[in-house]
Amino acid sequence: MRLLCLLAVCTLLCTAPVEARQVVDAAGRTVTVPDTVRRVICSGSGCLRLLTYLQAQDLAVAVDDIEGKRTQFDARPYALANPRFKTLPVFGGFRGQDNPELILTLDPAPQVIFKMVGTGRGTSGPEPDELQGRTGIPVVALRAGNLHERRSELAAALRLMGAVLGREARAEAVLSFFDRTMADLQHRTADVPAKSRPAAYVGGIAYAGPHGFQSTEPAYPPFRLVNVENLAARDGDTANGGVRDISREQLIAWNPDHLFLDLSTLQLGESAGGLHELRTDPAYRTLAAVRSGRVYGLLPYNWYGQNLESILANAYYIGTLLYPDRFADIDPAAKADGIFSFMVGKPLFAEMNRRFGGHAFRAVPLR
Repeated sequence: MRLLCLLAVCTLLCTAPVEARQVVDAAGRTVTVPDTVRRVICSGSGCLRLLTYLQAQDLAVAVDDIEGKRTQFDARPYALANPRFKTLPVFGGFRGQDNPELILTLDPAPQVIFKMVGTGRGTSGPEPDELQGRTGIPVVALRAGNLHERRSELAAALRLMGAVLGREARAEAVLSFFDRTMADLQHRTADVPAKSRPAAYVGGIAYAGPHGFQSTEPAYPPFRLVNVENLAARDGDTANGGVRDISREQLIAWNPDHLFLDLSTLQLGESAGGLHELRTDPAYRTLAAVRSGRVYGLLPYNWYGQNLESILANAYYIGTLLYPDRFADIDPAAKADGIFSFMVGKPLFAEMNRRFGGHAFRAVPLR
């Protein structure tokens, strides 16, 4: 097997196109890539999503194994918009667990491997230099970034991938879309004094899998975009957030007027998870929002990385509930479909809502 792999690497190197150029990737590596790239693979959480944002998903010739898994629950718009991904060969495990031997068997072979780095817990597999050395294929490292503190990493990733693929104009269009959409969201509530902003709590936030109602995110992006006070952020600086558990006692003490449920929690089944807890836990039944039915379902966004389009869609829905006069022109489902259509090429709200029991963008049934 080792001899075959070495021969395959030599073949790739010997047949590499003469015309090439150099790029500097997110790891500071200078990588030589072909002038024209028509075949790629994307390794790690968020990588194939960026490829889809750039309308270059048809260049993928193989996928990691998460794309082949079939489940009722899937909150990744890029994957739902591209069922073709489930039919492609698998080159390794998810979260960057690439298999160089499998990559060398791909036919057609990728010309470039895009690989996410610095994606946090659960990431493993060969580093970019090792993967490039073992396959003979250029490996371009990317950092996923986000819409807030790591926005520059997101912009750099889109621009670098766009430069390699000749999709520079689309990369700029996506970044401009983020700018316009976030500016619209923030402008609607920018003049609301801090003391007058509604307070809320969101539970059931996923991180490396589903969790119950105590799982929350102090820097929950949709709350930040529409100036909602996040009760989970009251105990300190949460600019870089992270997911954490809030005690049941603290939540009862806050007694929020509005509760939101990240529907990823439904993966835990009918006898567990956030919705089950809200329906059956006597402590939660004392909450005013539960008694009055003010618990609302949100699209999961933290699913194999951050699905940025779902963050924006959730923000508009939250705005219509907590600032109805300022979002009176918004139909949340239609707005979500407009965002999905631009970002991944298809309106997907109905499909995603169906997968999560019809609970998205509505008060969830608590009986």
